[in-house]
Amino acid sequence: MTTTSELLTVGHLIDGALTSVDQYTDVQDPGRLSELAARVAVGTVDDVNRAVTAAHTAYQTWKNVPHEERARLLLEAADALSASAEDLAPQLVREHGGMLWEAQTDFGLGTGVLQHTASLIEGFFEPVQYDDEQSFISIERVPRGVVAAVVPWNMPVVLTMMKLAPALATGNTIVIKPSPFAPAALTIALERMSRHLPAGVVNVVHGHTDVGAALTSHPLVRKVGFTGGVATARKVMESAAGTIKNITLELGGNDPAVVLDDVDIDAALDRMLKGVYTRTGQICFAVKRIYVPRSRYAAFADAFCERVDSYAVGHGLDEAASFGPLNNKTQYDSVTALIEATKNTSAKTVQLGKKLDSASDGYYVMPHVIRDADNDSAISTCEQFGPIVPLIAYDNLDQAIDWANDSEYGLGSSVWTTDTDRGLEVARRIEAGSTFVNTHSFDSLDLRMPFGGIKQSGIGREFGTAGMSEYVEEHSLRILK
Repeated sequence: MTTTSELLTVGHLIDGALTSVDQYTDVQDPGRLSELAARVAVGTVDDVNRAVTAAHTAYQTWKNVPHEERARLLLEAADALSASAEDLAPQLVREHGGMLWEAQTDFGLGTGVLQHTASLIEGFFEPVQYDDEQSFISIERVPRGVVAAVVPWNMPVVLTMMKLAPALATGNTIVIKPSPFAPAALTIALERMSRHLPAGVVNVVHGHTDVGAALTSHPLVRKVGFTGGVATARKVMESAAGTIKNITLELGGNDPAVVLDDVDIDAALDRMLKGVYTRTGQICFAVKRIYVPRSRYAAFADAFCERVDSYAVGHGLDEAASFGPLNNKTQYDSVTALIEATKNTSAKTVQLGKKLDSASDGYYVMPHVIRDADNDSAISTCEQFGPIVPLIAYDNLDQAIDWANDSEYGLGSSVWTTDTDRGLEVARRIEAGSTFVNTHSFDSLDLRMPFGGIKQSGIGREFGTAGMSEYVEEHSLRILK
């Protein structure tokens, strides 16, 4: 890491060293467009080859490190990540536009993933064995090799750890490609973590589409972990197909919240709103459409809008702000176009909240609520990925469940009720990787629960032993007596 005129500049992390390059690109602060947040290296296919080769070499010894030692080293890396939050969380805010508490949460969740995964290593590798008169059978888990991880900008720390932790815990090595929109704080944190690991176990290469394609198609890469959009995921699958790589894809969602007729509106909103506007709605499993019984619709919508109208929009380092800007111009243009298009429908587009002085120069969008939205409208069927949500009235519960399931996505979902037994019954009818009852936010996640999507929301699972299983092969051994 170097600084030029106080501007953070980061290169690649290859074989234990941060490397300088000839070409860098600017990282803009999405909340202060006149300011730069960092400069990051522009990678090449040669950089990818060097990183993957370093990871492949390190793999030959890392895979044989005893389980207890791997767990110890991961815990040391977790401590380094946790300590990095103090100086790197503000830097991350200036890269991805989130609130300071959201960046701190990112570091905290990432640390928790590392610690929890380390605690599972010893038991995870216990073989399944059968011993009878005919034969002895041992089914054992072995690492795959070099892992490529392609991660997004919205919660880059925890989303990277959700790949790094299980990969390293199971004996693999890794090459990470951060998003060009939030690369610097993550890279510095990874470099600090790598000091506690053998050289080449953790590598980072920056770049654009050509670098990503070179990484996911590289013949020495045996596993790809990707979090991002569906369109890019299709390209990742095509790239990985050439050498039949195993893949884990955690993609987008159009996550429904189904409100039941017995709901306590105030209690529900206390928790639900955390899952709508946190990170300015830029979370894969955020609440993106809300189904409300027609008999409770007016009361719910009024209370919802009243709460949202208290929000303040500003820079992520402004303590008075409720949420910050969108991350980049493409996302800003998409969300604002969606809002304008919705104004031309029969639904009522309601802009709420206030804009702080710190929101004068950036990709800021005020919170919006779409009242009387149709279930088949564009605002209800897409992944908005912004501070905008439709409220949809339903006539009976079967209709609400049918509408909730009528989507190409299936990541997260939630049910809201005062009768938790009933809520659980309804939850079982929803098609999704996760369904929560009376919660739908970061608070809903538990590291013991597999996380991932169905349909076009992804392939595979993350967290816990389910996530670790994505990074190993089963090796079957048999002695015929």
